[in-house]
Amino acid sequence: MILSILEHTPVWVWVLFCALMALGISQTRTRNVSAARATALPVVMVALSLSGVLSAFGLVALALGAWGVGLGVSLRLAGQAMAIRGASWSARTRLFRVPGSFIPVILILGVFMTKYVAGAMLAINPSLAANVSVAVVLSLVYGVFAGLFWARARSLRALMREGGSGLPA
Repeated sequence: MILSILEHTPVWVWVLFCALMALGISQTRTRNVSAARATALPVVMVALSLSGVLSAFGLVALALGAWGVGLGVSLRLAGQAMAIRGASWSARTRLFRVPGSFIPVILILGVFMTKYVAGAMLAINPSLAANVSVAVVLSLVYGVFAGLFWARARSLRALMREGGSGLPA
């Protein structure tokens, strides 16, 4: 069954996977990035997370609410833990110095796998899209990933507002 799912996965999905993994791996190196660039990945991943909910369940209030709860809870409970330790902001160059980390790779893989498994599951059994429990659980998971990405971006924005160095590495 798993082999059949993998064989029937469209090529564009594997291209997207490779592109996302390349992007994630690029985050493992220390780099200097602009505020716009530092915000781009979290915005894309939050959008991908929300699109997972919308593509699976449409504009269903319960699913969207569960996504929002997941986002809010992860921001509240894991916000500080997801802060980018060792990052700094230079007002002179207007760049962040962001230490390399494998956390973005893990988060990207988590969102991708959630979207992939949900897509395969719903392709095999489309009636699951109407199952409230499935909608709530998947939407919560998507929301948690969105919140974790946003927490990382928010920690950099806080550095910029404070105009200095961040949490110790």
